[in-house]
Parts: sequence; structure tokens; C-alpha cells
Amino acid sequence: MRIDQIDLYVIELRLNHVFRASTHGAGTLRHVVVRAEADGLVGWGEAPTPVDPYYTGETTDTAWSVLHDFLAPSVLGHTWDTVEEFTALYSRVKANNFARGGLETAAWNLLAAAHERPLSALLGGAARSAVEAGVSIGMDRDPGRLCDTVQRHVDQGYRRVKLKIGPGADLDVLEAVRARFPTLPLMVDANCAYTLQDTPHLQKLDAFDLMMIEQPLAWDDLADHAVLQRNLRTPLCLDESLTSAKRTRRALELGSCQVVNIKPARLGGLREAALAHDLCLAAGVPVWCGGMHDFGISRAANIALSALPGFTLPGDNSGSDKYFDRDIVTPETRAEHGLIAVPDRPVPYEVDMGFLAAHTRRHARLTATDSPAVRTR
Repeated sequence: MRIDQIDLYVIELRLNHVFRASTHGAGTLRHVVVRAEADGLVGWGEAPTPVDPYYTGETTDTAWSVLHDFLAPSVLGHTWDTVEEFTALYSRVKANNFARGGLETAAWNLLAAAHERPLSALLGGAARSAVEAGVSIGMDRDPGRLCDTVQRHVDQGYRRVKLKIGPGADLDVLEAVRARFPTLPLMVDANCAYTLQDTPHLQKLDAFDLMMIEQPLAWDDLADHAVLQRNLRTPLCLDESLTSAKRTRRALELGSCQVVNIKPARLGGLREAALAHDLCLAAGVPVWCGGMHDFGISRAANIALSALPGFTLPGDNSGSDKYFDRDIVTPETRAEHGLIAVPDRPVPYEVDMGFLAAHTRRHARLTATDSPAVRTR
């Protein structure tokens, strides 16, 4: 397979509701969308970056720069047959996982089209027709309003609710939600808002029968999480800290967590995500698939990945209608009674090019004949 043309787009969509976490918030998203042409086929990818550097450091602008100046020129005009061969073409590029994952997703989708097999099958997924969907709810300091939001999603059938928390917005929130929903599968996500010195406070969360506490400590930490886990009954789950399969293996060895959130974008693509999954499966550690307010391209890839056998907990990839009035693909991802169907076709959606054009804020086309040489630093 040989990619002869890559189009990059910055697509802007407005969220239905402003989403707030302990370190950041968002009302409008700008993701880099990748369109790759090879052998008469088209593969789409997406880098679902935040617009600011408060999650893992990448932004829309950094993803655009790395894709445009380094990743796309590295693969244009080169022949490859597997994703391993494809990613080797840009192996010199360090970090920048969202950008790398956006390009790699396009390659996976090209292979799915070429082999006429669903992406889930290429990844080695189990024969699942659907995966369980959870929902992530942003911070809201009004307990009554937050409980009403939870109720709305419970009524829609979502199998698990995740609440964003932070210092000063944790115990009161959980007391209100647990009082109204005593048996609801519930977890919390701190997005790195605490330190190890907060251990006595975090121990109070053990009283709320939580499925897990996600990423309470620093985004690049493994050691302190291991200490904290030994002092909590509630399982810890890592997100920001796990940027590769190697880091995932180290976290399991240290005992830094008992659950793992696998986000393909954070890990640099589906291949690395599958490797992290395999490590967790071998260690008996449950995993679930996180999300980044993904557009339909990345969302469909996440659902395909979630068909792997280790994904035993509901993920964050709920229906597109929870986030947007309209997605860039048709059909959109939908959750029905808390379940999302695993795509069973090689190309399970069409990108609405008219809608895409109307929401494009930047566009560039690179070809094998005129793309710049890869720069070195």
C-alpha cells in the first residue's frame, strides 16, 4: 500500500454543554482530521487534542505542526503492508502521541478497507456485537443540578457514571449523588488535582463504594500512585500517566493502579493501545476505553478497540448526541439502552464533506510528489 495524498483539516465543533474538569474546561473543540488516499482507497484519522496544554501537553496547534511537517512527509510515497511497517516510517518522531495516533488511525482504516474486514477484527477483537457505554459528567458545584444530570443519563441507560472532582468539589458532590443513587456504578476522575499529602482526605472517598478513583495524582507519576493505592481500599485507575505500553507495564509492576484507562490517542494509536491491553489482560487487570470528546472517526475506532476481551468495564465513548448537535460522520455513534454496536463493516461511516467544509478552520494538502523533506533536529 502506498499513500500518495494526505489532507489535514482543523475541524471546529461546539459542545452541547461546557465541560469542566479540575484543571481545564472546554466549550468548543478543534481536532485535526486526517484523510489519506492509497491505492484508490481512503482512510480517515483524527487527533482529538484539547486546544490547551493542560491534559498531556499536546494541543491542536502542536498536532497540526507535527502532522504537517514531520509525520505526513515521512509516510507519503512509501510502500507498507502492515501498521508496524507504517509506524516504523516515522519512528524518529518522539512523543506527540495524539498526532501520531491520528495518522495511524487513517492507516488502520485503509487496511480495513483493503482487506474488507471490520477494524475490530483486524485488531483481534472478540466476537461482540456491542460494548457497554458509560458517561462522563463535568464538574458542577450545584449538587441538585448535578444529580438531575446524572438522572438524565441513567434514564438513557448508561451503565456507569463518572464524575469529575477536585479539592473542594468532592465529598459534598459524592454525598449528594450517593444519597440519590445508592447503587449506581459510580467512579470519579480527579485529573491530577491532588498530591500524596492529600491521602487522609482521599481515604474518605472509600466510604462511597466507588468503582475506582481515576488519576488523583500528577500526570507523569507512577511511584506516588503506588504508595496511595496501598493506603486506599478503592481501586486507583491511571489515565494521563500511561503514555505507552512500556509505562503501563511499569505501573502494573509497581502496583500503581488496579484498573487502566486505555485511550488510543493518549497512547499514540490503536497498535500501542492493543499492546497495553494485552499486558493488562495477562496481569488480570481490567481496562476500559477512555474518550476525548471524540468526533465520529476517533469514536468509531475506540469502539472497535473496545471489542478486545480485556475491556470488561463500560467506557467513556457514549453517543455522539451527548456532545454535539451533529457529528462529522453518518451514521453517528449512538448508545441504545447503555450499549453501543461494534461496527461490523470495514468502513462503517461516511464523512459528510459539506459539513466538514463548513466547519474547517484550516486545511492543507500534501502529496508524494511535492511534500517537503522531513526535517531533522
